[in-house]
Amino acid sequence: MLTGPLLIGVFVLALAFLFLLIMKWKVEPFLALICTAFVTAIAIGLPIAEVPGIVTAGFGNTLAGVGILIGLGVIFGQFLGASGAIEKIADALLKVFGIRRSPAGLSIAGTIVSIPVFFDAAFVILSGLLKSLATRTGISIMTFVTALGIGLITSHNMIAPTPGPMIVAENTGADLGLFILYGIICAIPATLVGGYVYGKYIGKRIHTDVSLNEEIPQVHTGRKEISTALSFGVLALPILLILANTVSKMLFPDTAVAALFGFVGDKNIALLISVLVAILVLRPYIKESNSTLYKEAIASAGMIVLITGAGGAFGAVINKSGIGDYLIGTMQSWSIPVLLLAFIFSQILRASLGSSTVALVTTSSIMGPLVVDLGISPILIGLAICAGGIGLSLPNDSGFWVVNRFGKLTVAQTLRVWTIGGFISGLTALTTVYVLSLFSGILPGL
Repeated sequence: MLTGPLLIGVFVLALAFLFLLIMKWKVEPFLALICTAFVTAIAIGLPIAEVPGIVTAGFGNTLAGVGILIGLGVIFGQFLGASGAIEKIADALLKVFGIRRSPAGLSIAGTIVSIPVFFDAAFVILSGLLKSLATRTGISIMTFVTALGIGLITSHNMIAPTPGPMIVAENTGADLGLFILYGIICAIPATLVGGYVYGKYIGKRIHTDVSLNEEIPQVHTGRKEISTALSFGVLALPILLILANTVSKMLFPDTAVAALFGFVGDKNIALLISVLVAILVLRPYIKESNSTLYKEAIASAGMIVLITGAGGAFGAVINKSGIGDYLIGTMQSWSIPVLLLAFIFSQILRASLGSSTVALVTTSSIMGPLVVDLGISPILIGLAICAGGIGLSLPNDSGFWVVNRFGKLTVAQTLRVWTIGGFISGLTALTTVYVLSLFSGILPGL
């Protein structure tokens, strides 16, 4: 089995091969990912008898986390769209932020939502707003995809109680309350620069086939118009259920209350409850039959599930190769400033392993015990680690394909919008960490 620099070389070649298959030879992404996963496993030198099991396990483990979520999310979005709820929510955002600042409003909304809600779930739930806002404002849909996606992934990596930042705070010995406070301070400029500013920039440079001048479909013919309050209520239901789960664990640990909300606040159960509620309460505002909506939703969800699972299969092969261990050993010998090292360490693991949470956990578990010896604030080094987990999402990350499918992007567009936007957001967060370090000894905890 390959080790050392050759392992890095195979990883780079595998990505190049995957991009050629999808972008130049127009191979369906599901087939391209599965083929690349098998070819890469063999090239690395994994025991050939184990390769099928590794690929299928990676596929299955990924769908265990997001498969049900994607199916339910598509159905949920289908009912919200058919009832006119998405248009009502878009109208409300436009009234608050105005047309010019509507991407900033969506980016900030994404930042808030992703604090209690996992990235995948939040993007699926809110993705219905993208085309509606683009149609109503005339602003490129690429701008809104960037604003939403970067807003979500930034807070997912910077602000506890999401798992990554929570574990980073624990491993570095940082005070959790202050870690959350400074995480928010770092997340806001990172979201605005990577999501809003870069989103406006890239939106002007990517052509999209989405018609921005089409008429808004009149889905209310013969039925009463849905209210703004009900529209927000249905959209917020899964978010509130998931948030209740998080809060109950913090306020009432190991109690019946926590157990109850732990069940109804599980992301899959929360979305299932929300789908059932949407089917019941939105029916008076929908012209199409339920069976029609189900068929359209399932047809959309099928390919999304396959591609997301295949991305997980490719990621599993890379993880099994041992590339993470090699990178850890290599970077520990680098003589660079500790905050920058923490960022680079986390960033490279994020790109190579395809999981921001794994990158944060791995980096903090190695650097956390060194905090005292390094003589640096545990909050600062923890935030630098979190900043490194934001960007460079590649096709070995299932989140890459969630954005690609629900944002209706090509692979090239996903790289420019999502991968680069996240990298810019991460750099901005790191810059904010360095600014905070200038006040070390003045601000509490630093």
